[in-house]
Amino acid sequence: MSQNVILADAEYLDHVAFDLIVNFERILGRRIPPADLPLWLDCIALDGGLQAGDHATQVAFIHSKGKQRFEHFQPADFEAELNGKAFRDELGEFAFLLLPVEPLVSREEFVIQAFEALLLDPKVERIMVIADFDGRTEESVYLTKRIKQMCQTPPRPESDDASALPPKKITLFSMEPLSGRGFSSEILGYSLTAALGVQGSEFQ
Repeated sequence: MSQNVILADAEYLDHVAFDLIVNFERILGRRIPPADLPLWLDCIALDGGLQAGDHATQVAFIHSKGKQRFEHFQPADFEAELNGKAFRDELGEFAFLLLPVEPLVSREEFVIQAFEALLLDPKVERIMVIADFDGRTEESVYLTKRIKQMCQTPPRPESDDASALPPKKITLFSMEPLSGRGFSSEILGYSLTAALGVQGSEFQ
């Protein structure tokens, strides 16, 4: 993994983008195109504290095996356009990794396992997580509780040498502010609105 990691539940992300598209089209009376994925990632990285420079950022999308593409982002196809691919801009290189979820575990549990692995990785310094922290289902409530617990009390390596792990800069993204210790909270809707090409002036 890179020093910077964006860990995202692709299906949750696609669902939120769809909801915003429907609402914006109703309010603005115009068609909203699919979200610009590289632009969205730039916004997420900036919200997560990254500044201009030659950084390396791993973008890990978790998805069910049956989902093979984004419906509301471009580029969209997981294997043909994203997995193993990368792009570079003023924030450095963003490299894509697609992580299909086996039927034995839920996406929420997979996010928890992946987040724990990142916390234990000494190379990782900055983690940005986009997942269903909205609390509308039992699985969402459990996910939020476990992620917050690990932010407040990070897991320790088997060697019990916590000094081997650099401090992590953690940002959790959701549609409503999250309270807790050990992480920063950012509103997911702002980055998606920019990636969908919607300007604040359109609401005036």
